Amino acid sequence: MHTTQTSTIFKRKSPLVFFLVPAFAFMALYLYYPFIMNIVNSFSNISGLGTASEGLNTPWYSNYVKLFNDPLMGTAVVNSLLLMACTIVFQVGIALVLALLVDNIRRGHEFFRTVYFFPIVISATALGLLFNLIFLYNGGMVNQLLEKVFGVADAIDWKDEHHFLFTMFSPVMWQYVGFYFVILITGLNNISPEVYEAAALDGASGWKRVRYITLPLLHNVLGTCLVLAITGALKVFDLPWVMMGSGIPMDKSWLTGTYMYSQTFLHNDVDYGSTIAIVIVVLGVAISQVANRVFREKDY
Repeated sequence: MHTTQTSTIFKRKSPLVFFLVPAFAFMALYLYYPFIMNIVNSFSNISGLGTASEGLNTPWYSNYVKLFNDPLMGTAVVNSLLLMACTIVFQVGIALVLALLVDNIRRGHEFFRTVYFFPIVISATALGLLFNLIFLYNGGMVNQLLEKVFGVADAIDWKDEHHFLFTMFSPVMWQYVGFYFVILITGLNNISPEVYEAAALDGASGWKRVRYITLPLLHNVLGTCLVLAITGALKVFDLPWVMMGSGIPMDKSWLTGTYMYSQTFLHNDVDYGSTIAIVIVVLGVAISQVANRVFREKDY
């Protein structure tokens, strides 16, 4: 009797519709509709925020022509791609190393999980102000350490054209290592201890255990982290904006997210900002598809 009732519940589709329709309506209203309107706005002539479109541009693709001829947009794309590479290598790479280390300790692993995840809960604005003080030209912590410990007399301007990428990227790297650490440590916890016990009986230990057991079984989790790192690097905004503002030094520190914000909200070029947003989406989808093909899911 119980089996018959259970099978009847799963055959009824009306409860599924009851839960799926509100969720789909919410996504359609707050995700799909704004995205479609953003595409329309990229071909329209909009004089400012809160104003209605004055019709299509003449020609209708003029914003895209402007996009490809805009040197600052080229700078933003290059910087975002560099940030993406650093995110994959340092954020995901360091998170993987930390996850492997924490997974192999018996005591204190809960402490390390909390400590490594803690930067995520701190406001990006607060972190930006904190790192601005750390990299301050006169009186900053880094320059003081260089002077006291290494005897470097001349203070370094960490926001000049030779150092600004390091100054802008390092807080982003530091903040989100804990995010990928939590994902990877969860993946490690899902690996059955029996697999390691069987490998130990076969004489596998140390690096061989990591190379031939842990990394292959983390393949799908690493693929997820890679896609998140790619999409996150293209839309990062808050921390670099607090630190660098309107493209200092000499308009070389733009990222796709900060440049889109500047064009939309500071220059009131709403239609051009919409065009930049479309490029961000296209880049994210294209590169994510490549990453998905490289790290396609495998069954072990």
